[in-house]
Amino acid sequence: MNVKQYLDSTYLKTASQAGLSEAENRIVVENSIAEAIQEGFKLVMIRSEYVSMAKEMILKAGSPLLVGTVIDFPKGDAALEIKIKEASEAIENGADDLDFVCNYEAFKNGDSELIKQEILIGTQIGLASNKTVKWIIETAALTNKEIIQLSALIKNVVVSHFDEDAYESVFVKSSTGFYNTENNLPNGATFPVIIMMLENASPLPIKAAGGVRSYEDATEMIRLGVKRIGTSAAKAIADGEISSNQY
Repeated sequence: MNVKQYLDSTYLKTASQAGLSEAENRIVVENSIAEAIQEGFKLVMIRSEYVSMAKEMILKAGSPLLVGTVIDFPKGDAALEIKIKEASEAIENGADDLDFVCNYEAFKNGDSELIKQEILIGTQIGLASNKTVKWIIETAALTNKEIIQLSALIKNVVVSHFDEDAYESVFVKSSTGFYNTENNLPNGATFPVIIMMLENASPLPIKAAGGVRSYEDATEMIRLGVKRIGTSAAKAIADGEISSNQY
């Protein structure tokens, strides 16, 4: 199993979150891109302002590495117009994958119609430009019942409005990795959560993100049926080490 081709190597901290200057944080991003190129990972996941730089580095290296970025990150509670604007800018910058944060708080409050609309429009925008679209549901903020319901809702919108050949390009993703849980509880991709998502989002693929920190966990996720793994510890996982990183 080539686990590297399942790994979305991720660095999404702002300079202030990392305790760095903007220039220092840019160097961290550059190093993350260079590592992803060298290691042969599937994708590097970075903030939108760095996408153009990543595409230049990848072109220069002659690498097949994909570039992903996040939309309405990390809370997902912006108006649909903001999501559309961010997605359009990411596409213009050359992003291959668009990882939208679903408005999970609106879903929890019963506004399913808002969710259906953002899933439909966001997916249309991505697929129209031949991009892969992922919908982050922030599982740590949801009950098991809500995880099942939201996974199924996303599946139903996609299946109802898009051709079957598009399904493989629309993922349901577990976590931003930035959600703060109480008592240090897991904030994303636990095995029970991923199994619920696999069972209720099929035929859409699943991306496990938030908490996959070892080669053993990664390969077990893949055996379960996960198609992508988002992690800030991609190299450690590929090298068979265990990372203490939270994402």
